[in-house]
This record gives sequence, C-alpha cells and structure tokens, in this order.
Amino acid sequence: MAAPVTVLYFLVPMPKTPKRTSSGRYVSRLTSGALAVVMAGGRGERLHHLTAHRCKPATPFGGKFRIIDFVLSNCVNSGIRQIFLMTQYKGQSLIQHVQRGWSYLRGEFGEFIDVVPAQQQIGTHWYQGTADCVYQNLELIQSHRPKYVLVLAGDHIYKMDYGPMIASHVEKGADITVGVVQVPLAKAREFGVLSVTDLNRVTSFDEKPASPNPMPGNPDVALASMGIYVFNYRLLDQLLNEDAQDQNSAHDFGKDIIPASIDKLQVFAYPFSDVKTRAQYYWRDVGTVDAFYEANIELVHIAPELNLYDEQWPIWTYQPHQPPAKFVLDEDGRRGIAINSMVSGGCIISGARVEQSLLFSDVHVDERSNVFRSVVMPNVRISVDCNIRHAILDEGCEVPPGMEIGVDRAADSRRFHVTGNGVALVTVDMLQAIAPAHA
Repeated sequence: MAAPVTVLYFLVPMPKTPKRTSSGRYVSRLTSGALAVVMAGGRGERLHHLTAHRCKPATPFGGKFRIIDFVLSNCVNSGIRQIFLMTQYKGQSLIQHVQRGWSYLRGEFGEFIDVVPAQQQIGTHWYQGTADCVYQNLELIQSHRPKYVLVLAGDHIYKMDYGPMIASHVEKGADITVGVVQVPLAKAREFGVLSVTDLNRVTSFDEKPASPNPMPGNPDVALASMGIYVFNYRLLDQLLNEDAQDQNSAHDFGKDIIPASIDKLQVFAYPFSDVKTRAQYYWRDVGTVDAFYEANIELVHIAPELNLYDEQWPIWTYQPHQPPAKFVLDEDGRRGIAINSMVSGGCIISGARVEQSLLFSDVHVDERSNVFRSVVMPNVRISVDCNIRHAILDEGCEVPPGMEIGVDRAADSRRFHVTGNGVALVTVDMLQAIAPAHA
C-alpha cells in the first residue's frame, strides 16, 4: 500500500495596500468593494437644442461614443463593477444605449450596471437634488453592502482610474474625498470652488460662486469640484438622512452636504493629476454648445489631449455594425476626400470635401459639398452643393441641396441657434421649420 501523501496549504494574505498592474491600473479590495452611483438625469439646459430630446449624458460625442460612456468606462477599467445609473430627464435614449452596449457584466459574479429611473421611492416628489437622488435609493444601495460609495457625475469627458482616489481616501482617514481639477478663474463660476490646505484638507466649498477664490500663488486658476465624491457608506447614510429632515436644504451634494461637512468631518480634496508627471489629465465639462463643439473638434488634431486610441484605457460603447467608410469619385470638382478629419463607419463621402471635421456613423455627404471644421452626428445626410462651416449637425438632419451653414451669421441666426463663438447648431426640428421656405 502506498504511503499517504501530506498536502501543505499556505494562506497568502490579501494586500493591505493597492498594487498596480503592468497597465497602471489598481487592482485591490478597495475598488472591488466600492459601489458607484452615477448621476445621469441632467437636463443640460446650456446645451440648448442638443438636449431637447435626450438627457445630456446620452448626447453623442467623439464620433462613436456617448458622453455617459466615459464615466462607465472609468468604472469598469478601475475594477468597479457595481454601478447604479440614476436617470430622470428624458432618459429613453440613454436607457436604450446602456441596455445595448453595457449588458456584458456578469450578474452571477455580482457585477451590474442597473439603470434606476426616478420612482418617487419616498414621498410624491421626484428627485429634488443630487443628494435626494441618492437618499431615495439608499435601501437599494445598502442591499449590496458596499464599504465605499463613489458618487459620480455622468456628464463629463475624462479618463480616470478611481483606484488611487479611493486609496487616498483610506490612507488619509477621510470621511469624504472630493475630486478636484484646476480650471481658469474666468470659468470657475460654473463649478463648486474649493480652498484647501497644503495637505489638501478642504477649508471651504462654494457652489457656483459669483466671485471665485483663486488658488494661492496662481491668481488665474481656481480649484473646482469634478462632481466626484468618495464616502464611507455608513457616513453617507447618516448624512443623507439628516439632510432629508432639513426643510431649508436644497438636498444637493455641492450646495449642502459638502459645505456642511467641512467643519465637523475630515473632508479632503483629491487632485486630478498624473501621478508620474504631475501633469493634469484631460477633463472637459462639455456643458455649453461652444465647449461641446471645441471638445469634439480637438479630437481631429494630430495629437489631441484625449487619446481615444489608448489600448491601456479603452472607452467602451455600443455601436451598430457598419461597413467601412467609403470615399468615391475622383474628378475635378467631384473628388471624395477627407483631410485632418475623423470619419466613422458607415460614412460615404461621394465627390465631396471634408476638412478638419468629425463625422459620426452613417453620415453621407454628396458631391460638390464642402464640410469644414464641423461636427456631424449620426445618420446625417448632406445633399449636393452644400457648404457647411463651423457647425454642429444634430442626429438625423437632412440638409437640402445648395444650403449654406456657417457662411452668413445673420442668416444662420434667423434659422438656427448660433453661439457666442459663431458655431451654428442645426437640428432636425429647425430644418423642418424652414423646409417650405428653402424649397
């Protein structure tokens, strides 16, 4: 009879501090034990007609993505795979996009992206503010027993590993950590503006102040909140229940929860910067039509700040199956060509010229037409002999033959929405309104 075999088992302790993989991502119990709540119900009023039929996070961006894809990709790439997406305003296109493009997470492993519409969970009112949104869904959040809750804005364009931020939160013994970014002082009125100590302890927080405080030693820059917060779950539950009882509160994180916590809790700022070079990462608030236009046009530059070709940090999305882009005709005056541009799948440039522009999926540009420094969203048809300059053409537009946009500002102002920087925003409704006159 063979001698018995002794098997030795060794227990390998879990790391107490996060470790980086070769790609630079954090993989730890911190991110895997965190739950993200993404605020995606914003109306986006400053985007004007772009959000007439969709919420801001559902707005197309970057040729094939939607704004919401960036924060969701950040979560997944950071190892956070328990995500609640809070919707309220015109959320149908957002819900449809998430169902089609983000359903690959494995529920049997506790992974999910759940769309949570406003449901009047408590009382007869809809969400009254960002804090009230989370408060009305505390029971849902608590059912997953997270240790940390990451509250995220769903309407900004950026790439960020949330692992280091959560690690900083734990290391400092923080009660609340606020993601911050440097913004020009002239634009700081649109954000929550913070003051901090040398150790990044927050000393003041003013939501959209009329006179923002500049950073010490840098009078042209202010420190602004990114709308990103890390909470210990038990504290979050306590703060939101207290806030719900305050009839004078706006029930908002930036207006109420954060400012009221500064004097009595450990509130720290987490600078949004590159750990290796200390250079600020790319972050854009595309809250106005001009900002939206510039952020898209930047992508056609030779080396844009936002690298969409980064294999280490992919931006995931839903995209329909499309044939390759096609460029046809090669005659003088009828040559299909695109220069310094991004052209997505399904596009056909037929005897037309596209320059310094961004074309989303399934855009057709017919012969003798010119498109210059324009953002053309999905399923747009530009007919023959058109001249499009410095414009945004919204999804589904059909530009009739011979139309000029971006050439005569006065004429554009009568027909379309023209921004302070002279960008013409054109929608389906606007084109339909002028169709009889143009014909």
